[in-house]
Amino acid sequence: MTTIPRPAARALLATALVSAVLSGCTDSSPDATAGARADGPAAGKPDTTAGVTLAATLDSPTDITLHWSGRDPGAAGHVVEFATERQGPYTILQFAPPGRRTYTHPDLIPMTPFYYRLRPYYGPASDAVGIALPPGGFGERDQRKDHGWAEPRKLPGDEGAGAPRHPVTGGPDRAAAPTGLKATVMHANGVKLTWQDHARDEVGYLIEIRPAGAREYRVAAVLDADIESAGLITLPQEKKAAIRVRPLRYGHRSNIVHRTTGAETSG
Repeated sequence: MTTIPRPAARALLATALVSAVLSGCTDSSPDATAGARADGPAAGKPDTTAGVTLAATLDSPTDITLHWSGRDPGAAGHVVEFATERQGPYTILQFAPPGRRTYTHPDLIPMTPFYYRLRPYYGPASDAVGIALPPGGFGERDQRKDHGWAEPRKLPGDEGAGAPRHPVTGGPDRAAAPTGLKATVMHANGVKLTWQDHARDEVGYLIEIRPAGAREYRVAAVLDADIESAGLITLPQEKKAAIRVRPLRYGHRSNIVHRTTGAETSG
């Protein structure tokens, strides 16, 4: 997995994270969920239980807006995905929070088919921790430092050993939620996160951040399963923020919708 696309402020640390965090996470099959197991939500067919229905409108020759209705009360949000062929591979556009009902995909390639689908995602979040970073940017001095601390990994030795494990879905409320989340400021834009993993069937972990003054958390990175330590390079508006982590499982996909862009307009 890689990381959700973020501005270039994070690019300099991306080499330390790219093997484990998600940017344009792709799925070669429209019906596949990575790591799906029989004891939790899978993606073998469209979801007929949650009642989420997806629609798409062509707002201009190169702008498509998605609308969806219905909800899954147990979902932490929905993953918005697109492909240029119905069979995929599908690429993640956004992790939409539960209250979100639209997504606009702008400035698309003209005369091209676009296919879209939603997948609910599940997992109880950890308690949030606050960060307050010193002023300054990610300068040359910071770039020259060793960023081994940022590489996603499982905690060594006894730090994460022996923790009870619970299913992400279907278990007691919040039993699979991570505990002991700590945020250590490494430099003016870098934060090291550590936590204790209590999930036994997650397909990955989300790092979610809410800048001071913002109403919603957004996904900053997606990590592999069993990770208990990872670094994050913050954006300028995230100097003061709340951070939490969440074990991740995907649910059944929605219906697939299709629109073909028109010719590019001149002028």
